[in-house]
Amino acid sequence: MKVKTKNMLALALGIALLPPIWAVLSGHIGITTGSVALIAAGVYTANGGHPENAVRIALGFLAGDFWAVLAVGIMEVLPFQPDAELYATLFVMGGLAVLIAESLPKIFFTPSWLCGWAIGLTIMGPMKVSELGTIPLQIGVSMAVGVFYVGIGVDWFKNKIVPAEKKEEAGKSSCQRE
Repeated sequence: MKVKTKNMLALALGIALLPPIWAVLSGHIGITTGSVALIAAGVYTANGGHPENAVRIALGFLAGDFWAVLAVGIMEVLPFQPDAELYATLFVMGGLAVLIAESLPKIFFTPSWLCGWAIGLTIMGPMKVSELGTIPLQIGVSMAVGVFYVGIGVDWFKNKIVPAEKKEEAGKSSCQRE
């Protein structure tokens, strides 16, 4: 069997086994945003699946989650037409997110900050700050689970299935291989 086929089957089995465990567990511990973990794992994998980058990817997601709460609060109090509020908020906060993250690249991964912000706005955007409750925390937990459990966990699982001499190629997803 070709290495590419082995890697694909190992990845498929890892994705089939690990994320459903989180999907079931999250509902039992009051997390309603469990599917966010798959998005976070996708960003982790698209960045090369390097465990040494996991903390800054997770911090980027968490900053984006906070940024979404801040954006919801800002738009709630602005006195302008809703489209103008949305545009102005996204313009200013998007630019600031990039400037902050790019100024602190050892702490934040810019794409995960922006993705985390988009996830947060998608879920929390239609809500008022007073209605958010634990949703931001749930989103943040799901983001961290996506990076550390699904992302790193599936890579670990895949590397255990594929023989040791194939590990370098096995650590790459299909989007990173030719």
